[in-house]
Amino acid sequence: MSIFRLAHLSDPHLPPPQGAFGWRDLLSKRLLSRIAWRRKHREHRPEVLAAIVADLKAHAPDHVAITGDLTNYAAPAEYEAARVWLEALAPARDVTVSPGNHDALVETKGGRPFAPWTPWLGDEGLGEGGDVAFPRVRVRDGVALFNLCSAVPTAPHLATGRLGKAQLERLDTLLADPAYRDLFRVLLIHHPPVPGAVAKRKALEDQDALRALLARHGADLVLHGHAHEAMVATAPGPDGAMIPVLGVPSASAMGERGHPAARWHGVEIDRQADGGVEVRVVARGLDPKTGRPAELSRYVLLQAGRPPAGHA
Repeated sequence: MSIFRLAHLSDPHLPPPQGAFGWRDLLSKRLLSRIAWRRKHREHRPEVLAAIVADLKAHAPDHVAITGDLTNYAAPAEYEAARVWLEALAPARDVTVSPGNHDALVETKGGRPFAPWTPWLGDEGLGEGGDVAFPRVRVRDGVALFNLCSAVPTAPHLATGRLGKAQLERLDTLLADPAYRDLFRVLLIHHPPVPGAVAKRKALEDQDALRALLARHGADLVLHGHAHEAMVATAPGPDGAMIPVLGVPSASAMGERGHPAARWHGVEIDRQADGGVEVRVVARGLDPKTGRPAELSRYVLLQAGRPPAGHA
């Protein structure tokens, strides 16, 4: 049949450009993030991200999924810098971005924080009033990408996420739509929908509602970021099925502060002649010996529609 190659990277934390932080931000949550960035910038290195992106491009995936945290302060100058970076990555039709908590750090003027990234959020344009409504769906070669947004402004020292009632209701309708029933359905979200994956102050607040929805309608794969870890878990699907949930470390991390070094995942969705699907994952990232991108591991994530033993 055919193989769809989906590249997954997350949490690039692009360096804040000049003017991203101003005196008005001294009274906002951006001040805390600026203080944190003075420590984190030693971990999140632009040269590391450039090496990871070059390696990804060399493998020519069919599509790229980025699960959030392109920015650090959610400043207008950062949105613009991220837009320029995305333009250099690949054509917008070949990249889907699910915003992260840093991308919604504070309330934005006009209430439309992700409008500059509209071409990378989905195939739909802006809604009535210029709003960006989620979920947004993209269909590519038998694969349906359901792009969710768990990014919401939160109080200081919190990095929680929330989908909200309206987004969950739309997702409920979309997953029940017969138009997507025979496609390989992938959910993109920043916060992991897995209990205990991150501390409570960083967790997805309505993950139980999302998991109940998945148990009712099912999906084939969930990709997330946020934890800065390589994570493989499952979520219950219909009739005892288990849905693979895959997280990837930061794409810009040096790996010197207790987190894994930068990597990206190549997710190969192999639809076979008998109607089964095998999903293979190739993890590529910084080799601990050479410091250059290399293959770190490969494994089968899903076989004939079921997660193989050892990856539950």
